[in-house]
Amino acid sequence: MADYETAGGSLKFKGGGGINKKKKKKTDPAKVKAALDAKESTPPPPKPIRVLEKTAAEKRFEEIHKKRQEEKVLKSAMKSHKEKVAELNRKLEEMTEHYDIPKVGPG
Repeated sequence: MADYETAGGSLKFKGGGGINKKKKKKTDPAKVKAALDAKESTPPPPKPIRVLEKTAAEKRFEEIHKKRQEEKVLKSAMKSHKEKVAELNRKLEEMTEHYDIPKVGPG
């Protein structure tokens, strides 16, 4: 029990003293106001406007894309609902049955 009597009091950090907290710097309101006034007095330079023009290849691509889109719309508009369902059923019949649940067990 004699060993525990010598160790008394709270724990201490290495290096001597307690915890050193950082002090906050106080800002001078006059300096802040002067900085804001200086910032407002000089307007920012206008940003140059960059006009993007499409290349000839891009224009051709867009024309062909629009034409194909119109053909696709016309083609789908000509089909009746019955024809669309028949086409869907035909596609489903041609698909493999890979995703079907296999039968496991007897029978």
